[in-house]
Amino acid sequence: MVSFVNALLYGVGGIVMAGMALLVAFQEKLVYVPVLPGLTKSYSITPSRLRLIYEDVWLRSSDGVRLHAWFIKLFPDCRGPTILFFQENAGNIAHRLEMVRIMLQRLHCNVFMLSYRGYGESDGYPSQHGITRDAQAALEHLSQRTDIDTTRIVVFGRSLGGAVGAVLTKNNPDKVAALILENTFTSILDMAGVLLPFLKWFIGGSGSKGPRILNFLVRSPWSTIDVVGEIKQPILFLSGLQDEMVPPSHMQMLYAKAAARNKHCKFVEFPTGMHMDTWLAGGDQYWRSIQEFLAEHVRKKKESETSGNDNDHHEV
Repeated sequence: MVSFVNALLYGVGGIVMAGMALLVAFQEKLVYVPVLPGLTKSYSITPSRLRLIYEDVWLRSSDGVRLHAWFIKLFPDCRGPTILFFQENAGNIAHRLEMVRIMLQRLHCNVFMLSYRGYGESDGYPSQHGITRDAQAALEHLSQRTDIDTTRIVVFGRSLGGAVGAVLTKNNPDKVAALILENTFTSILDMAGVLLPFLKWFIGGSGSKGPRILNFLVRSPWSTIDVVGEIKQPILFLSGLQDEMVPPSHMQMLYAKAAARNKHCKFVEFPTGMHMDTWLAGGDQYWRSIQEFLAEHVRKKKESETSGNDNDHHEV
């Protein structure tokens, strides 16, 4: 019996040590994937390939890291909403251009696409602290522009980008009009158990049943579940039910947490949507859901209102 207990303890200890080694060595490679296998870090295409009107924007994050972005307009004088788009963890902004092209057409908006540090042409190395700074730099840039309606800045984040966007939205209630989350996880702590199932007893978020003794090793926890309940702006949740990366239950939990305190939340499911193609699989329903959300919560003020008239009516 003693030998069995010793063997069990050694086995558990081995799992813990293996888990610690994996986390220390590879966690950034799991969370941040700036380069897709077989491709280079550089952009495969630019917006001009899709005949989009754009400008290259160079920013400095608050810690001095040089960042690159594309600011894409539907047409030169477009005063529609401006979407601040935060991408998934894998690849760079060039891989999202086809989706953004349709976004411009369907939503009649501008789109600002930021390359996180270490992605695309941006300098540095990705980390939660650093990318949070990068997102703030992008928002500060947009807030200071004179060629857009700065009262209609909408943050749109997919997967990792949703975690980034949630933090930015919470921290800037006066600069972000609304938030859109698509296929976003509750936290990296919870995703560790999804990607490496044998770790789920040692790593987890606030709802985990395990001892969570390895949580301290996670350098980028991105705990969206703790952030989303503090957001006061309207939130649209877009969930692909065939998501093979982030369990759809994560989006349901995020919605439940947010809606408990925020009455301006809406949840939309897409039965055939996977992690990367919900925008495509969702078809017209996908874009119509966003259009309706923007029309309700990100409305354009009438000229009489902006000139000082106390009129509460709005137009889309």
